[in-house]
Amino acid sequence: MEHLTATWPWYISGFLIGMIMLCLTYFGKVFGMSSNLRTLCTIAGADKFADFFKFDWKAQTWSLIVVLGAMIGGFVAIHFMSDASNVTLNPDTVVQLSSLNIDAPEGKIAPDALFGNEVFQSPKMILILIIGGILIGFGSRYAGGCTSGHAISGLSNLQFPSLKAVIGFFVGGLIMVHFLMPLIF
Repeated sequence: MEHLTATWPWYISGFLIGMIMLCLTYFGKVFGMSSNLRTLCTIAGADKFADFFKFDWKAQTWSLIVVLGAMIGGFVAIHFMSDASNVTLNPDTVVQLSSLNIDAPEGKIAPDALFGNEVFQSPKMILILIIGGILIGFGSRYAGGCTSGHAISGLSNLQFPSLKAVIGFFVGGLIMVHFLMPLIF
């Protein structure tokens, strides 16, 4: 049980991701999470209003099972297998967080000020979540996929557009953390 609760080394996690990608490629499938939003919208009837949603969603039911598995796996991991005591933040990160009045997580993986239930008590944080969600949805649609689809599936299939998207995601993250986050918080 200790092997399940401990942080896995990169070479085990990376190997498992690689094996999953080989299986998906063998079966002619493409991995990505944002494509499931399109599938869910089509199931809900969006195909009656926009041609983008007109496709055979039944062929994508396997990916909905992946989303369900990710949700169940996340719940099990956080409630039954989580041991954040072996996760340490870089001291520079702790200093930067404290300069933004965000306490470093103690015995947790992420700060409560950003990821805890207390964010729903502040209208400012709710507005940030709504605007951030819209921007993420727009960005994943504009880039033709999300970070997991491009970084895991696209790069492993040597797709140049995925390389450009991943570079864009990385640069956008740097801009957010170093320039926009201090303005917001």
